[in-house]
Amino acid sequence: MKMYLISDNVDTWTGMRLAGVEGAVVHEKAELKHELDKVLADKEIGIILLTEKFGKEFPDIINDVKLNRKLPLIIEIPDRHGTGRKPNFITDYVNEAIGLKL
Repeated sequence: MKMYLISDNVDTWTGMRLAGVEGAVVHEKAELKHELDKVLADKEIGIILLTEKFGKEFPDIINDVKLNRKLPLIIEIPDRHGTGRKPNFITDYVNEAIGLKL
């Protein structure tokens, strides 16, 4: 199985290329959809790395793939500016999931 990166910036793409991961840089919703369709057709790709920006801007496209397909696994990664999540997002998520109020 191979990994494939779909990024919104060249820096992330360049870093992943240096690590041996192929990918593409896209900026628009139509470009993202086209690139995802291309990747989903390739049965050798088992993991798609996406920058977090796509999960925030186009959740309908990303969630459709996550919920309706077993493979490939989609992983959202931070870009060069870091994550957009709060520093304690894991604690907040767990507390919300178990109903704990602090």
